[in-house]
Amino acid sequence: MSRTEDPTALGAAATTTEIAHQPAMWRRLAQDLAEAAPRIRDFLDPLLARTDLRIVLTGAGTSAFAGQVLAPGLARTRQRRVDALATTDIVSNPGESFAHDVPTLMVSFARSGDSPESLAAVRLANDLLTRVHHLIITCSPDGALARECPPGSLVLVMPEGTNDRSFAMTSSFTTMLLAARLVLFPAPATPVPERLAEAAEQVLAVMSGPDGLAATLARRGHDRVVFLGSGALTGLARESALKLTELTAGRVPTWADSALGFRHGPKAVLTPQTLVVVYLSNDPYTRRYDQDIAAELLSQLGQDHVLVVGSDAGPGLRVSLDGLDDVDDVALAGPMVIVAQSMALRFSLALGIGPDNPFPGGQVNRVVQGVTVHALPA
Repeated sequence: MSRTEDPTALGAAATTTEIAHQPAMWRRLAQDLAEAAPRIRDFLDPLLARTDLRIVLTGAGTSAFAGQVLAPGLARTRQRRVDALATTDIVSNPGESFAHDVPTLMVSFARSGDSPESLAAVRLANDLLTRVHHLIITCSPDGALARECPPGSLVLVMPEGTNDRSFAMTSSFTTMLLAARLVLFPAPATPVPERLAEAAEQVLAVMSGPDGLAATLARRGHDRVVFLGSGALTGLARESALKLTELTAGRVPTWADSALGFRHGPKAVLTPQTLVVVYLSNDPYTRRYDQDIAAELLSQLGQDHVLVVGSDAGPGLRVSLDGLDDVDDVALAGPMVIVAQSMALRFSLALGIGPDNPFPGGQVNRVVQGVTVHALPA
């Protein structure tokens, strides 16, 4: 095995472990949430019963993309106003974020809870809204967000091991996303976590290792990677592009868009060496648009340049998610993103970069630094 194929040779042990242990984390999460069910329902049921409730899903970076994945499906199933607002937007534009003083459930996602914007966004919501309740979903019980959240908040701490030690969020993202899916959406008819964990294990078997699909793609020398998805999967495409950008230290340009939106200008990024990843929605109507763009790109770029991910993914490069054709796209996002995480790991290794810390000079940090939170004007 060459140095670029060894996940520990360049400082990739943490990233490799955290991608691989996601199925175990999801199974443990299901147990934790079952034990906490009474206090979760006591907190959420009265709020979700309000027809005038606004739900704000917030976080920074990857945590913000969790909200973008959740928002469309949550609005549809709960028939409530749902907005995915990054904490970075709330902190810089609080008056616009909270322009309407309505009863609000603010759901904050945070790996560590120590990013400056995390606690600042909560405090701004308290200052500007008359009736606001906080659901904190975090991977660290010792972070500022968990320790200093307002009294009466519900704090859900993810299983130990999800507070990723590596630079990029992997198991933290998918476990927080699944937690929100399980507690905020109506209860599914069949146990979702176990089915997702089994599908994730199938994806890992295809993608992982020096002979897996991720390493094969990394050796091909693609000069850029595009991720496309519709609805909830547009947010997943953005998270996927960020993962590859982070772990390759920006050396592999990435793009993310919706299946329909990509034709309206962004398609200009394509080169003969571009790799495009298309996420297929499980919604039968939406899926047709995903299949259309996949077919168009296959005809233009060729089968070696288009990877289709989803149930019954079709010919060419594909990662099929067997047994999940009846689940919603939010649930589907967990196993799907493992494709991008695995690619990011292997592209990083192929470039000689240590994915556990792609920025040893400190240009970009695991927990963001250098942010000054300014006081609101009187």
